[in-house]
Amino acid sequence: MKILHLYHDFMNLYGEWANVRALERLLEKNGISFSTDKLSLGDSFEPEDYDFIYVGSGTERNRNVALEHLRPYKDKFGDYIEKGKVALFTGNSFEMLGKSITTADDTIIEGLGLLDATVKEQNKTRITSDVIYNADFLSKPLVGFINKCGRLEISGDKLFDVEYGLGDSEGAKTEGVRKNNLFGTHLTGPALVKNPHFLVYLAELLIGQAPDDSSLGYEKAGFEVTLKALKERAGAER
Repeated sequence: MKILHLYHDFMNLYGEWANVRALERLLEKNGISFSTDKLSLGDSFEPEDYDFIYVGSGTERNRNVALEHLRPYKDKFGDYIEKGKVALFTGNSFEMLGKSITTADDTIIEGLGLLDATVKEQNKTRITSDVIYNADFLSKPLVGFINKCGRLEISGDKLFDVEYGLGDSEGAKTEGVRKNNLFGTHLTGPALVKNPHFLVYLAELLIGQAPDDSSLGYEKAGFEVTLKALKERAGAER
């Protein structure tokens, strides 16, 4: 199995490298052989060579730099998605995959056009929130943190339903996108460490069977503590 951690050095705003390390650790515990390539600007790659591609969150400036580097790979990455291969983009990185990003000064940046989505940024305040999300493919909710400056408008398969906190835009009841086995979400945290059941789901897609998750005791305990606290806060705010 081959893993690609793309833009590991500058799309790592919230310690997002830990998402890849969590997956590596789970694969190790299950006796799965793998290798991980950490590539960035100046590196070339072939998406089809990989079984899992990950990109984390960065500043808006870094996201735009990453977008320009990724642009020549649009068609090949589109093929990767259409074949149902697994990818995870967290934080603002999945905004690169949409049709356009309109910056706060009304500059329009063309996206890769792999998702039917647009982003409109504003510079007055950051949009932040702790969140609880639900997904029809997971038995438990997800927890995490959102920190962004853009509002997303998206069509197609939504990823999560909002139970508490912010969605794609003000008042939205959904967040993120799923296209085949591409998952895009603004969840940071890192998301796979805070939500071990999501980690297990992605691992199952990769290896074709449910992995042994007995090594995730601390992650599971942390998830339960966080979920309990957020549910109590949500109840108090009603």
